[in-house]
Amino acid sequence: MSTLNGKVALVTGGSRGIGAAIVKKLAQEGANVAFTYISSADKANALVAQVEKNGTKALAIQADNADPKAINDAVNKTVSTFGKLDILVNNAAVFIAGSLDQADEMADQYNRQSDINIRAIPAAVRAASKVISDGGRIIIIGSVVASAVGLPTLTEYAATKAAAGAYGRGYAWDLGHRNITVNTVHPGPINTDMNPDEGEFADILKAKTALKRYGTAEEVAGVVSFLAGPDAGYITGASINVDGGILA
Repeated sequence: MSTLNGKVALVTGGSRGIGAAIVKKLAQEGANVAFTYISSADKANALVAQVEKNGTKALAIQADNADPKAINDAVNKTVSTFGKLDILVNNAAVFIAGSLDQADEMADQYNRQSDINIRAIPAAVRAASKVISDGGRIIIIGSVVASAVGLPTLTEYAATKAAAGAYGRGYAWDLGHRNITVNTVHPGPINTDMNPDEGEFADILKAKTALKRYGTAEEVAGVVSFLAGPDAGYITGASINVDGGILA
């Protein structure tokens, strides 16, 4: 029996990688799923077709997650299309690395990273809080670098992911009176097109994990699906590592 039958979810940044895996997993569990994308229209439309072929509904919404109005509009479009919102997954993120002596020349890139990785979270939660069902679920995708940076050049990115975890803990208190849970999932090295398991730093990252491998987007999506489901009703304000033991 599917655990999310009748539920409606919105996933930010859902057209590829971890986001696409989350969209597919939530739909597999019975949810109708809206997701945002910024430029990959072909991938977004293909994902909609794949989801709907399996019997649930999907909606691709073009939106720049650096724009609070676009996020608010995405929440409202989800509700106007599917009639409600039960699950919000804040997944959209960018990864910008750079050395300390590059900080001035990379200021615009770092500001955009902060807009998407940090400021988009409260924008989405504030918009969703007006419409999300009591007993709903909010899940934020962070990163293990929030707790242990591990390599140089990751400071700015790591700071954004530490902020994501802080938002998860704070919103758990802000929304607990409505029985809405808020949790943060912190992936370790995950095999995606942005961080392939045969990439430049792959051997270093594999060696840092207890399992000596990258994880898959589907393994992250499985944890998100659990947190969105009925068995996770007493888990809130938690930070859950999906990292192969990199922080063990």
